[in-house]
Amino acid sequence: MSHSHDHGVTHHGHENHHNHDASLGSMAASATLHCLTGCAIGEVLGLIIGTALGWSNTQTIILAVILAFLFGYTLSTLPLRKAGLGFFAALSIVFAADTLSIATMEVVDNAVMAAIPGAMSAGLVSPLFWISMPIALAAAYVAAYPVNKYLLSKGKGHALVMKYHHGHDQ
Repeated sequence: MSHSHDHGVTHHGHENHHNHDASLGSMAASATLHCLTGCAIGEVLGLIIGTALGWSNTQTIILAVILAFLFGYTLSTLPLRKAGLGFFAALSIVFAADTLSIATMEVVDNAVMAAIPGAMSAGLVSPLFWISMPIALAAAYVAAYPVNKYLLSKGKGHALVMKYHHGHDQ
């Protein structure tokens, strides 16, 4: 009888582990999508500004990366400010939570854009640019997802932000 009882406990523990993994995966997907939104806004804006000003690819990439971080941090800071945190407290949490994810996205996004022949110099009116950008951003998402999942599993990364989001997110 006790053998069957032990088996039940093991099975129950396995279900909890599976639910935890699914929850962790869902949180990682949400965190990654959140970062991707800020990165995409910053990237596209940086490329638009750099191209409009006639800057070199290097100058444009630097601007796009700076703006990606700026928008990524801003999108994560706003809900924390709404939750009542002070600006610098919110920023320090976001800086700790999002830096690795955004950095991963930026490296992959720019590497993919650079790897697609002509994508960087295609210009904003070129279909090649607008076909390449979502490919690069999708690759960035795929690369950053396991980073976010790992950080969340260790109680770091977006887990730091999530405890303030709870009940305040719409």
